[in-house]
Amino acid sequence: MKNPILLTIFALLSASHSFAADELYLDIKQPVEKRVADLISRLTLEEKATLLNHHGPSVERFNIRADQWNQCLNGVQWDKPTTLFPVCIAMSATWDTTLVHEVATVLSDEARGIYNGWHLDPKAKGEHKGLIYRAPVINIGRNPYWGRNHEAWGEDPFLTGRMAVAYVKGLQGDDARYLKIAATLKHYAVNNVETDRQKLNANVSERMLREYWLPHFRDAVVEGKAASLMASYNAINGTPNNINHWLLTDLLKTEWKHDGFVVSDLGGVRTMVEGHGKKQMTYVDAVSQSLMAGCDFSDKEFMENIPTAIREGKLTEERLNDALTRVLRVRMRLGEFDPFDAVPFSKISPDVVNSDEHRAVALRASRESIVLLQNRSNILPLEKAKIKRIAVIGPVADRIMMNNYNGKVGKTVSALQGIKDRAAPGIEVLYTLGGVVAGDTTGRWKNESAEVAADPAAELTKAVDLARSADVAIVCIGTTAAVEQEARDRKSLGLTGTQEELVKAVLAANPKTIVVQMSAGPLTVPWLASNVPAMLQAWWAGEEGGHAIADVIFGDVNPAGRLPHTVYAAESQVPPMDEYDITKGFTYMYLKGEPLFPFGHGLSYTTFKYSGMKLSADKIKSSDGVNVSAEITNTGKRAGEEVVQLYVHQVKSSVKRPAKELRGFQRISLEPGQTKTVTFILLGGKLAFWDEKPHGFLVEPGAFEVMFGASSGDIRQKGQLEVVR
Repeated sequence: MKNPILLTIFALLSASHSFAADELYLDIKQPVEKRVADLISRLTLEEKATLLNHHGPSVERFNIRADQWNQCLNGVQWDKPTTLFPVCIAMSATWDTTLVHEVATVLSDEARGIYNGWHLDPKAKGEHKGLIYRAPVINIGRNPYWGRNHEAWGEDPFLTGRMAVAYVKGLQGDDARYLKIAATLKHYAVNNVETDRQKLNANVSERMLREYWLPHFRDAVVEGKAASLMASYNAINGTPNNINHWLLTDLLKTEWKHDGFVVSDLGGVRTMVEGHGKKQMTYVDAVSQSLMAGCDFSDKEFMENIPTAIREGKLTEERLNDALTRVLRVRMRLGEFDPFDAVPFSKISPDVVNSDEHRAVALRASRESIVLLQNRSNILPLEKAKIKRIAVIGPVADRIMMNNYNGKVGKTVSALQGIKDRAAPGIEVLYTLGGVVAGDTTGRWKNESAEVAADPAAELTKAVDLARSADVAIVCIGTTAAVEQEARDRKSLGLTGTQEELVKAVLAANPKTIVVQMSAGPLTVPWLASNVPAMLQAWWAGEEGGHAIADVIFGDVNPAGRLPHTVYAAESQVPPMDEYDITKGFTYMYLKGEPLFPFGHGLSYTTFKYSGMKLSADKIKSSDGVNVSAEITNTGKRAGEEVVQLYVHQVKSSVKRPAKELRGFQRISLEPGQTKTVTFILLGGKLAFWDEKPHGFLVEPGAFEVMFGASSGDIRQKGQLEVVR
């Protein structure tokens, strides 16, 4: 979309831009490194300190304002409505990196559109923030009790890494010179517990760090080229991450060659003085140690204490300039010092924000994320011609759940509204609350103070009466911010409040009951899994989630979402929250016993046959690779999508290895009777484990099972590969 008024302003700005011949930092013909060095050479110590405060005052002498950062996790944070996508755990459930890249491209288009609007018109309404965005969150979902599972991408580092690369590239754009916006990977690293997060210490082995807690960060840095990372509050093995030289410098900047910057989490310097019990540490010490360890960018504490740290010899000028170089390099690549129309992304109009085209992408993301957990007797999809009355029941049925890091709410579609919109003429859709989520007793998402808390007994009676009078009952249950959210870990993996009682009562009144789970983290609901005929996992589904749910229920969309985490059968299966060794029973890789629903699980309204598995070689060296292929056939009567998953397992090993380990996936579309060949390249290096003696990855010679599966618990084809010296 091109706005002629904006384009005229672009031209005027370009024509008026000029600079002195010796001002290299403003000369776009010069290399970025020269320009950054020139600007740094002109700055006073105090100005340098100011520019390392992300929310500081402007450096008036050079007209450089603080970036002020922003958020865009599943919607750009602004004080006007922006497109609201499903939460990230839902986007991961699509197992579709192409779609995730498209979603992130929409987010970055809206972010640039907002920036262009206020940049060209300083009086434009709305918040005026810069182009450094604190997303994505790629902490690994080891702990199902973690309150921020909705912000992340699941329990598997391979899946998370693929999603992170797609998301980062979508945010930052594909221009060789300029960044569309700057992505920030959160929260680096081993951040997976909210309770006491500002003073928590994670005891983690070297092997677990390299195999589980860090591979996805490496993917997003080395392959995705993320512009920045946020150091998390916690400590690793006794060293707070804000002052962890190994984490921020040795690993990230030296081994992974990251040339962007590290920013502290909000108040990160303060945690050095208060949260981690460093009672003898002054703010000058905390600032100097953070910078010397590799933290480049922070809060007001940097601005206030850097000059003193330099004068006292606790911080070197060389390191200060390196930090400033890293921050200014990113800001230079964002085009902040260039003529406006020299930046290709300056052509993006504010008109794209919350546009119909973007809303269509949100709908597709919601549709692709929905997981059909179970469908006994093929109760789904519903046939509209055979239904006269639908009962929609539940405390989240007429509600949109959000996280802390999306935009202002615009037009949203709840499950109730979506079912009403998609139902055929003549179908009566009736609603009652039915029950409550613990800590969230109004059942309303606006939570206005005048509202009266629901009476659970009265609501249950109304739900039973409504279900009994309907042809089908759709019960929407799940979690809200009262259950899982930043700074709030879950207390239970089951349903809270009166929700399970509600499902039991409705099912007794109407055996044709469909349950729609609208949660972020996994729900351990064994009674529902054993008794409810059909169940969907629909997540916190964004602004178009209600339409997506209805499209799946009525069969206009054939579901193909897959679980990005294990749904545990019992809370007793889950090791303690302070256990960071996943071999003790965490995730599908080391789970003890059978899950309620396995990692990668998801059903369809059609069926698929796997056949003809082939390996291009049955023996390889660890430095080589092998092509692995199989034929997938749609054997049903509906078009559908299948997520083909590749797993490996070392048959015998000197250390405990995963029962299965994801090493490839592909979402494919097939018409009835159609066959496609799916091929993965399996590199020998992906069979390695971390050997703590030589401090490196090792591929042991021997046999490896190679498996094609519809999930980690549904292996369809197996082959064997031998690694030789």
